[in-house]
Amino acid sequence: MIVVTGAAGFIGSNLVRGLNARGLDNILAVDDLTDGDKFVNLVRGRIADYMHKDDFRCAVREGFMPGVRAVFHQGACSDTTERNGHYMMDNNYRVTLELFEYCQSHKIPFIYASSAAVYGAGPVYVEDLANEKPLNVYGYSKFLFDQVVRARIQKCTAQVVGLRYFNVYGPQEQHKGRMASVAFHNMNQFIAEGHVRLFGGWDGYPDGGQMRDFISVRDVVDVNLHFLDHPTQSGIFNCGTGRAQPFNDVAMAVVNTMRQLRGDPALPLEALVAEGLLRYVGFPDDLKGRYQSYTQADVTALRAAGYSAPMRDVQAGVSEYVRELHGAS
Repeated sequence: MIVVTGAAGFIGSNLVRGLNARGLDNILAVDDLTDGDKFVNLVRGRIADYMHKDDFRCAVREGFMPGVRAVFHQGACSDTTERNGHYMMDNNYRVTLELFEYCQSHKIPFIYASSAAVYGAGPVYVEDLANEKPLNVYGYSKFLFDQVVRARIQKCTAQVVGLRYFNVYGPQEQHKGRMASVAFHNMNQFIAEGHVRLFGGWDGYPDGGQMRDFISVRDVVDVNLHFLDHPTQSGIFNCGTGRAQPFNDVAMAVVNTMRQLRGDPALPLEALVAEGLLRYVGFPDDLKGRYQSYTQADVTALRAAGYSAPMRDVQAGVSEYVRELHGAS
């Protein structure tokens, strides 16, 4: 059996489908369906069983989880604006530590979600303590567990892999609300209002020019499965494309793909702005000093671990995403 926590979430549900594509469906899906609408993310996935996250935590503590081949731990609170440190540290740090220790005691490969939030404002995104300065308690919860892994990795009895996700976008993120990707929000804005809004210039960047490493969830799934295939490899790895692109690129990919689906031609950035299809709003004061204006994963370690597949750029990945959501090939 393979365990996927956060299985009804964004990355977790895509990971279930990635496993299914390999013919693997003996999957224990762990999540919290108190928000029952999240069930839709599991409908197209094949699983053997479902367990509420609190019941699963109790089962782990009691040591009753036989026959597990690997654990993909994707479950976490990913809201970077959450200020309840007690909740965040228990939900993200303590639960992860308990599951890691269980996996080590039973020699089970453990692949978990870390985050690029550990780097704070950067500007260097290399997996090294000197570069890690989280700006919020979410980032700190991920940072602290990564330090546990670093301290114990030489004595580990089974694989442990931490993947520092950068800005992930793709299908099955609709439940994330304000924490959904820029691409998702851009699509909804364009459908509802006929235009897309981005932050104006700040921190030395022009309008819409802040840059992030945007990665398709399909590439994220492939990276996870790479480590399932290579159980002797352990470590903490950036999970990004290694390519920073401006928010303008995301908006252009969304708007132009939507236009093409309607039979209209793609337009360059200047024309999108001139026609009011892309608009800029003042940069919020409350985000100044708490916002990553630039991220770009250094993927040297990931490539050295043998992951050689090309990553989708924004133009390809976002267009694919928009077309899938609208039933186009």
